Amino acid sequence: MPALPRSRPPRRTLLAAALTATLATTTLAGCGFGDASAAGGGAGTSTLKWATSYFPKHWDPVVAGSGAQFRQLSLVYASLTRIDEKGEAVPDLAEKWTYNATGDEVTFHLRKGLTFSDGTPVDSTAIKAAIERAQKQENSALFGDLTSIRSVAANGLDVVVSLTQVDYQIPQLLGERVLQVASPKAAADPATLDQNPVGAGPFTITQLIPGTKAVLKKNPNYWDAANIHIDDVELTSAPDPTTVVSGLRTGVYNFADIAPAQADAAKKAGLDVFVQPGFNASNISLNVNKKPFDDPRVVDAVRHAVNRQEFVDKLTFGFGEVTDQPFPSGYVAYDPKSKDRYPYDPARAKALLAQAGYAPGAIKLDLVVPDGGPDAEIVQSQLGAVGITTTIKVDKNWATPFFAKDLTLSLYSTTGRDSALQTLTAHFGPNGPLNLSSPYEPAGFAKAVAAVRATPIDDPTYAETLQAATRAGLESRALVFTFEQPNILAKDKAISALPANPGHINWTGVTIGGK
Repeated sequence: MPALPRSRPPRRTLLAAALTATLATTTLAGCGFGDASAAGGGAGTSTLKWATSYFPKHWDPVVAGSGAQFRQLSLVYASLTRIDEKGEAVPDLAEKWTYNATGDEVTFHLRKGLTFSDGTPVDSTAIKAAIERAQKQENSALFGDLTSIRSVAANGLDVVVSLTQVDYQIPQLLGERVLQVASPKAAADPATLDQNPVGAGPFTITQLIPGTKAVLKKNPNYWDAANIHIDDVELTSAPDPTTVVSGLRTGVYNFADIAPAQADAAKKAGLDVFVQPGFNASNISLNVNKKPFDDPRVVDAVRHAVNRQEFVDKLTFGFGEVTDQPFPSGYVAYDPKSKDRYPYDPARAKALLAQAGYAPGAIKLDLVVPDGGPDAEIVQSQLGAVGITTTIKVDKNWATPFFAKDLTLSLYSTTGRDSALQTLTAHFGPNGPLNLSSPYEPAGFAKAVAAVRATPIDDPTYAETLQAATRAGLESRALVFTFEQPNILAKDKAISALPANPGHINWTGVTIGGK
C-alpha cells in the first residue's frame, strides 16, 4: 500500500487532486544494455537504468510531499541537510548550522558559490522562498511538517529560522524528505515546475515523459560532483513487478526496487539483492470519534485480535518483522518497554466485545482502503475470527475521506520520517495527518513531545526522552501497528555497493563497471 501523503487538513480536497500540467517531450528511444560501463551513453560513460515502482507523479517537491517518491526526486534536488548511515543529519546545501542559546532559533550557513541548474544562485533568499512556499502554496503536502517554523530571514548565505517553540529536530526535519529545494525562478510557475524540475542536486533532467520515464545527466555544478561517478540516469516506471527481474537479468535495467516476492528470483538470476534499512510500518487505523471505537473495550478487542506474525509470513517473504510501533526494533525511537503490550489473544478479544455488549457478528464495518491488497484480506479474516464483520471497499480517492476523518476503519503504510519526533506527531498528534481520530491525542503525549523538542539530539538523555514520547504516543487508541519491512533493492553486480543510509538511496561514491 502506498505511503499516505502528508497534508494540511483545511486543504485536503486540493491535496487529493492532481495537477494537470503536461510537458511536451520527444519520445525516448529504447536502449539495450550491454557492457555496464558504457550503457546508454558514449564510450567511457556510465548509465544507471533504474526501474521504480515509485515513479514520481509530481516533480514539484512541495506537491510530492515526503512520501516514497522523495528518493527519486533527490536525483534532482538537494536539501539543507541529508541523512548519514547513522540516521543523523549531516551537511548538504548547508555546510553547518548553529542554534541560539534558547533553542528557538537555528541558523543554517550555506556553501559558497552554488547555483541551481538554471543558473539561479543557491542563497538564503532561495531557501527562504522554498520554506515559505512549502508553508503557503495551496496544494502543498508539507504544511503540517513545518508548524514549528515561525519565520525565515535571509542574510546572504545565512538562513535564520525562527521557531514557535524550542525544537532541536529542525536539522533532521529540513532534509531530503521535507525540504528538497527548487529554484525560486522555476518555482514561480509551480505547475510547470511540477513536470520540469529545476534543483541543485547531483543530476539534471534532460527529457521527461510524465509518469513513464525520465532521462538525467550528471550536474557538474552539484556541490559534491567530484563524488558522483554516474554520468547518466534513465529512470523508468516499473511495469508489472513480476517482469522487473527479467528486465534486470536481460539488461533493460541495472537497478530496481523490488517486491519481497521477487527477491528469490532476483538472487537466482545472479543479481545483488540487498536490504536498505528504512522506517516503513503498516497499521490498522481506527476512528475513536465514531462507534464502535468510541468504546475502549472494542479498541482493545481489535488490538488482541491482531496476529502480526501472519502479516510477516504472508506478505514479507522473510524480510519483515512484527511491530507494535511505528519504528523497527533497534531504532533509537523504538520503546522496548512498550513491546507486546497487547499480545495476540482472540479469546480475550471476544470477551472484551461481549463486555462492551456486542454479540458475535453485531459489529459490521466498512474497511476502506486505496487498493484491495492481501493485507486488507488478512485484517478482514482476523477481525472476523473474533466476531467483527468487515466489508473491504476500495476507494481510489481514499485520501480525501481519510484526511476529512470521515472513515471509521482503514489501513495504511508509511515510509517514516527522518525526524523520529515528526513520525510520532504525524501519527499521534491532534493535527497529525496520519491520525484518523483527530483532534484526539493520548493523555501526556503533548508534554512528552515538548520534552523531546527541548532535548538536543546529542544529549545523553535524548534516546530515553524520545522513547518516553513513543510510549506516550502508543497510548493512542487510534492506531494498531502490525508489521514493518525494509526497502528491498536489486542491482547488476557492476554497480558498487550503496551507502546504507536508512530510508534513503544515496549515489555518492557509487560506481558502475569500475568507472
